[in-house]
Amino acid sequence: MAATIRDVATAAGVSQSTVSRALSMPDLVNPATRARVLAAARRLGYQPNRAARGLITGRTGNLGLIVPDLSNPFFSSVVKGVQAAARAADYSLFIADTDEEATAEVELLLALTRQVDGIVLCSPRTPDAELARVGVESAVVLMNRRIEGRPSVTVDNADGMRQAVEHLAALGHERIAYVAGPRTSWSNGQREQGLHRSAEDTGTDLVHLGHFPPRFEGGVAAADLALASGATAVIAYNDVVALGLLSRLGARGVSVPDQISVLGCDDISMSAMTHPALTTVSIPKREAGRAGVALLLSLLADTGAAAEGAPAPHRELHAQLIVRATTGVAPHPDRRTAGGHSTKGTTR
Repeated sequence: MAATIRDVATAAGVSQSTVSRALSMPDLVNPATRARVLAAARRLGYQPNRAARGLITGRTGNLGLIVPDLSNPFFSSVVKGVQAAARAADYSLFIADTDEEATAEVELLLALTRQVDGIVLCSPRTPDAELARVGVESAVVLMNRRIEGRPSVTVDNADGMRQAVEHLAALGHERIAYVAGPRTSWSNGQREQGLHRSAEDTGTDLVHLGHFPPRFEGGVAAADLALASGATAVIAYNDVVALGLLSRLGARGVSVPDQISVLGCDDISMSAMTHPALTTVSIPKREAGRAGVALLLSLLADTGAAAEGAPAPHRELHAQLIVRATTGVAPHPDRRTAGGHSTKGTTR
């Protein structure tokens, strides 16, 4: 027969209520007692009844994760981090994909809120004002987005772009194109700010090619514009877009990096598998997922009211340039052609 809570209590030498607290509200139990209870539960193979525990604690034992596009390997890696952290804390995970639709985010947020104890909302596209107004019953942590009053986990995208521009400038590139992501992407906005600031600092011409879908097709569509701009290097909003650029450039017989350098962002696993391997700004995807859950669990464990006027908890992670084979010394200036929109020294 399956072990019961009474069996665990007897084996650990504590009451059944102590076992219940040790498994559902561990912070309320002495660490030594909790360790004894957990050891007894493992030894007996005890599996707590989630439904019963929910009646006692008012918790579902579930967490939610909402992402823009599961087909993008960046978000798949985030899911891995969130799932691992949720499992370690004995939570189940519900995952929802908005397919880059901002309207779907709010609908999913409201739909999930009564089924989960907390939600990680990753890279939301909903405008700040609307997102700030959304009232939900569950705790919510934003990832790749900052809004006043909302707990969040972000990456220093601006510094990642600084590293990218300084790397290209050191290779002699004086005109760099940027293939931007969605207008509604907070991360894209941060990257643009970092690019413009770094262009000023290095005296580099920055050519903004426009906003493109954050998919392979977006890179394919942007490649011809990048060549026409006269830039000797192009930075893509993400690695998937960069892969599209490499595909189109290859189809046109353009040598990378001999004729033009390409640099991505995210460091998805495929970026190291291309030929040539993609230079990229690495984003700590799984770490971000784990950090989101850690912040969520800390909110759930905090039974006291936050001090009035206290800032919402926030954690910022670092980006790191990974130099591979798609960036090289700038070609001779004579090969460049006029075109594109130069923003040398501007911060528009």
